[in-house]
Formats: sequence, structure tokens, C-alpha cells
Amino acid sequence: MKRAPLWRAIVALAVVALSLYVALTQTARLGLDLRGGTQIVLETENSPTVKADAASTDRALEVLRQRVDALGVAEPSIARSGEKRIIVELPGVQDPREAAEVIGRTAQLTVHPVTGESADKGTAKAAADGSRTLPDPDRPGSHLVLGPTVLTGEGVKDAEALLDQQSMAGWLVSLDFRKAAGDSWARVTGEAACAPQGAPERRVAIVLDGKVISAPGVNEGVVCGTGITGGSTQITGGFDQDEARDLAALVKGGALPVPVDVVEQRTVGPTLGADAIDASTQAAIIGIALTALFITVVYRLMGMLASLALALYGLISYAALVALGATLTLPGLAGFVLAIGMAVDANVLVFERAREEYLGARSTDLAKPVRTGFAKAWSAVIDSNVTTLLAAGLLFFFATGPVKGFGVTLSIGVLASMVTALVITRVLADFAAARRFVRKRPGLTGITTTGRVRGWLSRRDPNLLRHRRRWLGASALLVVVAVSGIVLRGLDFGVEFTGGRLVEYSTSKPVDADTARGAVSDAGFPRAVVQESGDGDITVRTEKLTNEEQQRVKEALEKPGGTVTVERDELIGPSLGSELRQKALIALGIAVAAQLIYLSVRFRWTLAAAAVTAMVHDVLLVVGLFAWLGKPIDSVFLAAVLTVIGYSVNDTVVVFDRVREGRRRDPRRDLETTANRAVVQTLPRTVNTGMGALFILAALAVLGGDSLADFSLALIAGVLVGIASTVFTAVPLAVALEHRNPAPPPARPGRKRDVPDGYSPLEARRNKERGTGAVV
Repeated sequence: MKRAPLWRAIVALAVVALSLYVALTQTARLGLDLRGGTQIVLETENSPTVKADAASTDRALEVLRQRVDALGVAEPSIARSGEKRIIVELPGVQDPREAAEVIGRTAQLTVHPVTGESADKGTAKAAADGSRTLPDPDRPGSHLVLGPTVLTGEGVKDAEALLDQQSMAGWLVSLDFRKAAGDSWARVTGEAACAPQGAPERRVAIVLDGKVISAPGVNEGVVCGTGITGGSTQITGGFDQDEARDLAALVKGGALPVPVDVVEQRTVGPTLGADAIDASTQAAIIGIALTALFITVVYRLMGMLASLALALYGLISYAALVALGATLTLPGLAGFVLAIGMAVDANVLVFERAREEYLGARSTDLAKPVRTGFAKAWSAVIDSNVTTLLAAGLLFFFATGPVKGFGVTLSIGVLASMVTALVITRVLADFAAARRFVRKRPGLTGITTTGRVRGWLSRRDPNLLRHRRRWLGASALLVVVAVSGIVLRGLDFGVEFTGGRLVEYSTSKPVDADTARGAVSDAGFPRAVVQESGDGDITVRTEKLTNEEQQRVKEALEKPGGTVTVERDELIGPSLGSELRQKALIALGIAVAAQLIYLSVRFRWTLAAAAVTAMVHDVLLVVGLFAWLGKPIDSVFLAAVLTVIGYSVNDTVVVFDRVREGRRRDPRRDLETTANRAVVQTLPRTVNTGMGALFILAALAVLGGDSLADFSLALIAGVLVGIASTVFTAVPLAVALEHRNPAPPPARPGRKRDVPDGYSPLEARRNKERGTGAVV
């Protein structure tokens, strides 16, 4: 008995020490939605000669990596996602136009001899000759007749933007060629040097993606037939610094093996990210403080120790997040705060069981009910946390971008909550219960009193299942109302699921939605959805909007709004939107199936079916609420719905775990009586856990800003509905299903057969000896 507490204390101390070391020596990796920047998702497409597959996408990724590195962005990130997608993150880049044009262009760089000039835009020679006519960048209205390609960008070894030291009038691009390419350059410039000064044949055209970017004439000092040797040259053309840098990046990167298309683009301003961090931090501090105060008031000394464990939970979760190299996103912050509710739930489960044990035994020994509380709460803690982990895992596999970070953070938080509740809190509770000062004053622990909720229930002794048909009818009516909202009002799907572009603008002067709508309409977008959001910001959502058109909308808003800045910019291609919509439905379907399978293994199928039905009931009510309120259905809402699934099943599992325990103790008792007793016994835990979660969610709703307001609303509704559905939907439905499909009777003596309803033969034999069990 002494080894186990010592072992737990050593583990707890080691975990806390390691977490403190990681937190002090490493920093979290922030997502772009928190530190500001641009994320671009590219999808490779088949070319006439190359198929878009994993191998060609990897080659394209290396080309893009060179381009991104040449842009000079601090700490860029580029990685392949799936077989055909590449995710590029550019911290600090606020104008996505330049980045998208540079990294996404095919960049077919070619060099051609100039064979003449023409005012005609048509082709001067036959296509079989390899020649073509392109506009002359130095002489508007004139066109150059180009000969066949003599050099491509693949022959360029390096490219660098330099200030033109001779003219001091601009920038140039210095090129270094590989050996064979250097010989080709010397040959073409040597042929051009033989033409007289001023003749078009003395020029060499450098073409990028079908456009002549420079057609310099060969200097007088170049020898005819010899050309420019040495394997290097310079491209001039009156470039400014940005143009020279971008051209060098394209030339150095070379040609993409396959074309790429921008399917998603997100830009977040640094101010919005900083505000989100501040708001979420304040919400976390206030939410944790209120929750700690609440459980301290309810459970006194044990609650105070749980509050200390709660603070250590925050340290452990943060350290795990940093150690795993996970990216902390805005929904991830919400998941981090939300997981506090799971940590509180585990502590409340333990303390309520300890209260029952103490009040039932009326013993002066505090250590025994504490140990028993932890032992008996173990099953419910495991089941409730596994159901939440299933939802979080689905977010990780099916979601993209910031919402994937929510799934990661929630998973880490759930695991950390189990460590703090079952190891750290137990070490602290065992230590406190063994102290002489506490043993003489058992009222300090908080487990010797009934509590307000338990006291009220003990006085009233309510039969909550007496009117179970009425409760099921009321639940069905609420579902009808919710489905009516979905059918009549429809769902306002966000750009993630429909495709399109959503841009949030911040203006220096107040602009109402009608004025902004008129300005956007005058800019050529009368069908755009224009709304006010947050602190007077303007959001514009359209089906299709290019980067140039987005700039035009911004300029149109500057007339009534003064200085306009882009706070958030999201572009989702139609194919990606359809894919995300399918993934959302698949995730919800798998979530329901996974919960049903797990609960069927842990409980009888009737209880599992009732729990899943209540879960679907909760999801429909939350979705219906958003339909009636006209709130957007986006990826963040999907994260909230999957979390509601975890919370809903969490509450139901705790009650069903007690039902299972009661049936094992007395299988001959009427199921309705057993279920009602289980509801009454667990109701204090349900109320206290719900209060702890609501404190945190209310803080997120008030302080989390516009980006987390709808997320918090969905979870608040889900928690409230989940608490009610456990008592008034799941349990009555389970009783009804059991009456229609009763469990098979225990096996007769002498026959070998599995004992139903989770009975082991040992448990059944013990129950028989007590006069309450089944016979095996």
C-alpha cells in the first residue's frame, strides 16, 4: 500500500519537472492565424507530358522551396499534403498577390535570338520553324520576331538581384549558367554580335511564360562569333528591387514539372492574430480562475488541490504541445481552454464518488473513501475521455488548416487531464487525507458534506423517469423544430464548404453595411455578400474573386472608409470546398459509427443505441439553432459539433456506467428504478461539471472575439442540451429499449455460457453469495 503512493508521487514529480523544463526552454510554434501571414494551398495538375502524382508533386515542391527561400521570408514552411497538394506558409506576408504569382507560376524561362521586327501581331514564320512573334517591352506597339529556343531556365545555376552600379537607375538580375548552358549563351550572343548596331538581330530575347521580360542588345565590346563567355551574364530592364528579386526567384527556381493551381489561400493580419492571442489568453485565465473558485467553494480543500492540479494541467498540456512540435492555432487555443473542462470533469467524478463512499460508510477514515472514489471513477473517466478522443482524432484526419490544430490540442488536453486527475490530484489528495490536521477536521475536505444538489435530491427523492414518454415526446418535438429550421431557413455554409472568397476589411472611418455594400457594388460586384463583423469591420464574400479584384474592392472601400487594411482573407476553390463538405459529412458519420461501436463493446447495445440517439439529438438541436439564427456553418463550427458529440456521450457514459454498476450489484431490481437511481446519484457531478465548462465557454464567448463567438455559442448550446438529453432522452430511451429487448436470463447451473450484461462469473458468484446475484 505504501509503494503505490510513492510510485505515483515520483511519476507526478517527474512529469511536472519535465514539463517545466520544456516550457522554459522552448516556445510554441504559432499558426499563421495567430502570428499573421499568408497560407497558400497549391494543387498539381496533369501536363501534356507529365502526370500529376506524388513524385511530380515532390519535384514541384523542391522548385517551390527554392522560390520561397529566394523571397526572403522569415521561417517559411512548405510541405506536401496528400498526393497532389502543397501547403506553403509565409509568415508576415500580408499581400497574397505577389506571393501567389511568384510561387505558383510555371516559370518557363527561355532564351531566343531575335530574327527581326514586325508591326503585325501574327506569327512571322511557320510554327514548325519554332519562331514566334511577341510584343517588344522596350518599344510599345512593336513586336519581335523570335527564333527557336536556344536555352531554358534549367540551365541557370544561380540568379541574384543586384543594384545596377553603372547606371544607378535600377536593379538587374545576375545569372550564372551551368557549363552547357554557358556555351549556348556564348553561341547565341556571339551570333547576335555579328549584326550591325541598332539592328533587331543584335538583340537576344529572354522570355518568361510567353512574355518578353528583357531583350537587351549585345554590347559593342562583344566579339562576333565569340559572344559572352565565362558562364555568367546580367539581365537589365529597368527593374525595381521587388521586380528584380521576384525575377531572380523565378529564374533560380526553374520550371515547375507540372502546372499548379491555387485551391486555397488564407491571409491573416498581424493585428488580428495578436488580438486573438490576447483575447484567448484572457479567456483562459478568467475561465480557469472562475472554475478553480467554483470547485474550491464546492469541494473545499479537495477543490483547492484540484485547482492546483488544474494549473499543472495547463503546464503539462503546453509542454506536450511544444515538445511534439504541434502548431498552436486559434481554434487550438480554444481547444486548449476547452480541455480544462475535461480536467475538471475527472476531478468532479472522483470527488463525488468519494462523497458517496464517505456518507455511506460514515467512517472517520478519510483515506479510504478517497481511494475508493478514485478506484470507482476510473471506468467512467476512461470511457468519457475515449469518446472525446474519438471526436478529436476525426478532426485531425478529416479537417484542414487551423481546425486540425484544434483536434491536436484537444487530444493533448484530454490526455493531460487524465494524468493530472488520476495521478497528480490523487497524490495531493492522498497526502492531504493522511495528515493529522485534516483527519481531525474532516469537514475541510469537502467530501463529508452532501452538497446543495445532492442534499436537495436526497430530500425530494425524485423519480425522473416516471414521465419518460413525455420527456421523449418533448425531445422529438425539439428535433422537429430544429429540422424545420434547417429545411425552412437553410444552412449558411461558409466559404470552406461552398468555395469562394471571404475578405475582412478594417477601416479607419466607421462604415455601415449599406454604404459598404454600395461601394462594393460600384466596384463591379453587385452579388457580393457584405456584412459588418466584429468592431465595425466589413466582410465581403463572393463566389469568385481574383487577387486583382480583391484589390479593387479594397480601393472602393477607401472612399467611404479612409485607410483600409485586410485583416483576414480566405479563398477556397470550388473543388476543395466540395471535398471539405464531403469530408465533414464523412467525419460526422464516422463519429456516430465509432461511438456506437465503442459503446456497444463497453455496454449492452441498447444502452449504446440510446447514447448515440441522444448524441444525434444534440447535434441536430445545435445545427438547428444555427439555422434559425442564420449563423455560418464553417470548419470551426464542425470542430464545435464534433466536440459536442464528445461532450454529449461523455455525460451519458457516466450515467450508464452507474447503471451498469447498479445492475451488477442487484440484477433483479427493476431497470427503471436502477436507472433513476443512477441519474440521481450522478446529477451532482453533471451539474458541477457543466458549471465548470460553462464558466470557461462564457469567458471565451465574451472575451474570445468575433472569431470565437460562434464557436463558443455552439459549445454552450451543446453542453446545456447534452446535460438535459442525458437525463430526459438517453436514459428514458435506454429503459424503453431494454423493455422491448430484455437481456437474456442468466445461465442455469452447470451450463457453460457467457454471463450477459457485463457480468463476469466471479461477479455473478459473489452476487449469489450475497443473495443478489445471478447463478452460473
